[in-house]
Amino acid sequence: MSFFSDLAYQYIDGEWRVGSGSWDIIDFNPYDQEKLASVTVAGVDQVDEAYRAAERAQREWARTNPYSRRLIFENALRIVQEREDEIIEAIVVELGGTRVKAAYEVRTAQEFLREAVQLALRPEGRIVPSPVQGKENRVYRLPVGVIGVISPYNFPFLVTLKSVAPALALGNAVVVKPNQNTPVVGGGLIAKIFEDAGLPAGLLNVLITDIAEIGDALIEHPVPRVISFTGSDKVGRHVAAVTAGHFKRAILELSGNSALIVLDDADVDYAVDAAVFSRFVYQGQVCMAANRVLVDRKLEAEFTEKFVARVRKLKTGDPRDPDTHIGPLINSFQAEALTALVERAVAEGATPLVRGSTRGNLVEPTVLSRLPADSALYGQEIFGPVVLLGAFDGEEEAVRLANDSPYGLSGAVHTGNVERGARVAREIETGMIHINDSTVQDEPLVAFGGEKASGVGRLNGESTVEAFTTQKWVSIQHERTTFPF
Repeated sequence: MSFFSDLAYQYIDGEWRVGSGSWDIIDFNPYDQEKLASVTVAGVDQVDEAYRAAERAQREWARTNPYSRRLIFENALRIVQEREDEIIEAIVVELGGTRVKAAYEVRTAQEFLREAVQLALRPEGRIVPSPVQGKENRVYRLPVGVIGVISPYNFPFLVTLKSVAPALALGNAVVVKPNQNTPVVGGGLIAKIFEDAGLPAGLLNVLITDIAEIGDALIEHPVPRVISFTGSDKVGRHVAAVTAGHFKRAILELSGNSALIVLDDADVDYAVDAAVFSRFVYQGQVCMAANRVLVDRKLEAEFTEKFVARVRKLKTGDPRDPDTHIGPLINSFQAEALTALVERAVAEGATPLVRGSTRGNLVEPTVLSRLPADSALYGQEIFGPVVLLGAFDGEEEAVRLANDSPYGLSGAVHTGNVERGARVAREIETGMIHINDSTVQDEPLVAFGGEKASGVGRLNGESTVEAFTTQKWVSIQHERTTFPF
């Protein structure tokens, strides 16, 4: 199978269709600009068709024995394992991800599919005591119905699956809109996996389209009750406003500006390794990436020397080459914007300890230090291979600097005393933080999400059950009630 010729279509009610929109999305390899596919966008009419198909199919799916539902996810896991090499290759080609990044994405996705197998059996009801004599209170946990999933380009296979698989396992139906930069890996490929796994038609639909064609139809449509969105905080604010106006639930996984803190008792060599990975994995196009590396002034000179030396050794180039550490940014707009951001920071007075060049979509690593205290760069997400080095004096200042950001997604603290690290971590205003590890972490059972402008809600484990189900109170009065009138 050629993923890019066979799966670059709309997938609605179990059928592969040409879009009804008025223009085409061109899917390019970001490294060499090879055209991978051309997809006519879905129109508003197809948004309605997809949601209505999902609505029809979900009713029967919710009544299906959960042990039968579970078989679908066992099949899907087996298919991903059998096609792992092909999927890794598709990620390398469509995203420009290195092989290390692609392998990490596919294997983590398999862990989420394993969890979905178990999740089909997870929802349980409760019997709740009543102060009323003779009353029995039953609380059922039920699927919400239909869920809209809007996924990003940076981890499209993993991030789409981590909403789609549990949503389906819990008895819902799903409509996915992948990012237009990754329509196959984030959309068609996932539809094909579940189609081959035996998922009934209509339960999973994929719409490759853009707001320029459909406006807010995907989130305004009356059928979906939950919208799971992963992307920038700018777009997330709009999604939040629209969904709130239609009384829908929104799960928002948004931008980050993570700080990796190196305390004065840290293992410097290990902290350098963690910081390099935390910043430069997938070219830094990761919401959890360490934008800022903050080092106690007692270790600043040693850490900086070793960190800069490691960064200089990173190879930028063809992501298909197993020796490549940094591949291309997703498109020329991102590459040009990041280059301009570095130029502006240097003009403001930042010191470039490493100054990478830009060649097409390839942007080499840059390390900036001694930014002016009022630099806007400190507070924004940097979606690329650029890192800010800063120094602090003591834990209190480290916490203050880490919290000086509108975002609060991830972070890390490196120290020789894990309880000291945990004490500092509790002071950081972030949804996730890791002691003596990288800032980039995602596991199926642990709540994933951010604080402040980094999002609303959580996914993974019990948080996913909460996000994609609703509770229903059914009371039974076993004895006659005496009413006051």
